[in-house]
Amino acid sequence: MRILGIDPGSQRTGVGIIDVDAAGRATHVFHAPLNLLAADETKEQFPLRLKRLLDALGDILDTHRPDEVAIEKVFMARNPDSALKLGQARGAALCAVVLRDLPVHEYAAKEIKLAVVGTGGAEKSQIQHMVGMMLNLKGKLQSDAADALAVAITHAHVRATAQRLGVSARQAWRK
Repeated sequence: MRILGIDPGSQRTGVGIIDVDAAGRATHVFHAPLNLLAADETKEQFPLRLKRLLDALGDILDTHRPDEVAIEKVFMARNPDSALKLGQARGAALCAVVLRDLPVHEYAAKEIKLAVVGTGGAEKSQIQHMVGMMLNLKGKLQSDAADALAVAITHAHVRATAQRLGVSARQAWRK
């Protein structure tokens, strides 16, 4: 099973891909931060960021051909403008995925932190460290890419639990 994790952002979106074998072992395939900002960009060019995201994610989907996709849910930020832009970036990412008829699974940031670190209040550095350990990666991971890999790992854990229980991934995670 190949899982693509997405950590959406309006300036930089993290993507991470893992393969999970029948025993539940995850191996690293790919990760990258997708920089959506152009050097000469103005505020009026935000729609171009969404196009860059749609195009770049489409290329990754076509190249790596994941079986399922997991994406972080939007949280309510203090700044409404930032939250709206984040939601639009998330929408562009979802469009790239659903245009390829891939199943999408959504996880809140606290759920991802809990699954990967063991506490819903984990710091970015803790996620980077644990993802690196779980996937046997050397060196410090870029934070957006680490978050995306954490989303994929979370879905792999939830999926494995659901299979053991004989229920859907949604039923295995939700209370």
